[in-house]
Amino acid sequence: MKKIVTILGARPQFVKAAVLSRVISKHNEIEEVIIHTGQHFDTNMSAVFFDEMEIPKPTYNLNINGLSHGAMTGQMLLKIEEVLVNEKPDLVVVYGDTNSTLAGALAAKKLHIKVAHVEAGLRSFNMKMPEEVNRILTDRIADLLLCPTATAIENLKNEGFDNFTSKVVKCGDIMKDAVEFYGKISAKKSTIISKLDLMENEFVLATIHRQENTDDIEKLKGIIAGLEEIDRQKKVILPLHPRTKGILEKNNLKTSLTTIEPVGYFDMLELLKKCNLVVTDSGGLQKEAFFNKKYGIIAREETEWIELVKNGFAKIVGSDKTKIIAAYTHFQNSKSDFSMSLYGDKIGERIYKEIHNIL
Repeated sequence: MKKIVTILGARPQFVKAAVLSRVISKHNEIEEVIIHTGQHFDTNMSAVFFDEMEIPKPTYNLNINGLSHGAMTGQMLLKIEEVLVNEKPDLVVVYGDTNSTLAGALAAKKLHIKVAHVEAGLRSFNMKMPEEVNRILTDRIADLLLCPTATAIENLKNEGFDNFTSKVVKCGDIMKDAVEFYGKISAKKSTIISKLDLMENEFVLATIHRQENTDDIEKLKGIIAGLEEIDRQKKVILPLHPRTKGILEKNNLKTSLTTIEPVGYFDMLELLKKCNLVVTDSGGLQKEAFFNKKYGIIAREETEWIELVKNGFAKIVGSDKTKIIAAYTHFQNSKSDFSMSLYGDKIGERIYKEIHNIL
C-alpha cells in the first residue's frame, strides 16, 4: 500500500485535511500519516475537537510554536525530516501558506519525496505577507499543484510554470466540501445563537486578526470605527483573536462592539448561517461567507480570492471607515445569485484522484 504524510499546523488546515482523509479512508488504497507541527497553539484543538469534528488524530505532534518565523520554520524542517526518514512516504501533502506548509515541502523535497500542494497558485502580490513568501516557495518545489480557481492557474502560468515539470491542476476549493459536510451537523452541535440571543439577519459577524491590521494601530482604529458605525444599525459580533485583544488592551482602546471569546468551527458556521454579512481580514472566512450565501467586506488592501470581488460577492475596503460603511450600505440593497459555482464540487474526490495518479 502506498503511503502519504500530511503536514498540518493550524486549525483551518485540519478542517480542510479532514475532507481528504475521509476520501482516503473510503477508498482504502493509501495509508495516511498526519504530522501536526503545533504551529498555532489552539486551546480549541483538544481531543474533543478531533472527536466532534470527525478529524483523524495526528500520528505525530511536534509542538513547535511561539517562535520567530525563521526559528519556527528551521525547527519544523529538522523535526519533519526526522519523521519522513522514519516513515519513508511516497508523497507529502501540504496545505495553504503557513510556516508548516513551507517546512514540510522543503523537508520532503530535500529527501527526494514528491510534494502535493493543496491551495496552490493563490497570490496576494504582497511580499510583506509571510504567507505570500511561503506559498510562492512551496509552489515552486511542489510536484503536484492542486489549484482552487482559474485565477490560481493563471497566476502560475504568469510565473512560468508551463516550463516546469510540475503538474498543475484546477480541482476547486476543498473548503467548500468542508462547509457542506460540517454545515449539516453544526446546528445540532452549536448553541451560540441562542446563547448570545441573536436574531437571524439582525447581526454582522466580524473578525480581525491579521498582523498588518493589528500591528498598525491606525488601521486597527479605522476598522473598529467602521464596525462601530455599523453597530448603530445592526449589532456587530466580534470573536476577539488573542492578538487583537492584547493590542486593544495595551493601547487602552475601548469598543462598544459585542466582543466574545474565539469560537469553535461549529459556532462559527452557525454565526455565518445566521448573520447579515461578514466583515473580515481572514482569507478563509471570505469564502465561507460566500458558501453560506453571505456578502463579505474585506478589511485588507488585497485578496487572493479575487473572483468574489469580480462577481460582486465581496468588496475590498482596507481599514478605511468610510469604505467599510459604504460597502455595508451597498450590500443591504444588493441581490446576487449565490448559486454561482466559483469553487467546484466534490473537491476531495478530485484531489484524491490526482494524488492517486501521481503515486
